[in-house]
Amino acid sequence: MALWGTIVNAAAIVIGGLLGLVLHKMSQGIRSTVMQGIGMALVALGLSMTLKSSNFLLIVASLMLGGIAGELLQVERGLERLGQWLERGVGALSELKRRGRTKDNSAEDSSVPGKGGKQGIAFGFVNTTLIYCVGAMAILGALDGGLRGQHDILYTKAMLDGFTAIIFASTMGVGVLFSALAVFIYQGAIALAASGIASLIREGMLNEIITQITAVGGVLIMGIGINLLELRKINVANLLPSLLIAALAVPVIHAVTLWWTGG
Repeated sequence: MALWGTIVNAAAIVIGGLLGLVLHKMSQGIRSTVMQGIGMALVALGLSMTLKSSNFLLIVASLMLGGIAGELLQVERGLERLGQWLERGVGALSELKRRGRTKDNSAEDSSVPGKGGKQGIAFGFVNTTLIYCVGAMAILGALDGGLRGQHDILYTKAMLDGFTAIIFASTMGVGVLFSALAVFIYQGAIALAASGIASLIREGMLNEIITQITAVGGVLIMGIGINLLELRKINVANLLPSLLIAALAVPVIHAVTLWWTGG
């Protein structure tokens, strides 16, 4: 079953998120320190992913063209609107929680990203969706499930995502749970399309495409880490089209190289 690994991954995020909500009564100091630690870890992870590619010019070109496309399409704004729609859908639950708090506690919680406040659910949904979907394991695992029916990569990713969902939900709130749906759609689509991709692309070409997507995705992961560290606001979602551009650039470059060399 091509989607089994994706189903397990999404379920792990939901379970981890629910556990995180139970542990939501953390001090602001703990939340802040945890978020900083996660941010630094994401920067390190993104850097290691980016270094997998030696084609730096392709990474830069993909980010430039992808950023232009993302700004024109307003990808980040669209994700934020979806998150805000989800927030209104669980507004009644949030109201019940607020009633059980004092004014001082409510003011304190609203200052924490993902815990109260107008953009709470949108913040958690957007950031965790990007973290869970932008990465080598998401792509490789979905491809492996679709091409070979093997789910070991996604089983490993499920354990990692479930663990981080506990931390994310405890600091960013219920929006983290909704990212499981985005993970299911994203990885499921890749898995279902994988058999068609295999019939059209040689294995060597496919490996190169994955390498370049991983490298560009690493830059986006670093951007998410910088956002969590609150060093600077980076519109990471508007850079998502760069992943598609990086994937399409590989066969284009290959074709141009063959033409230039007369092969």
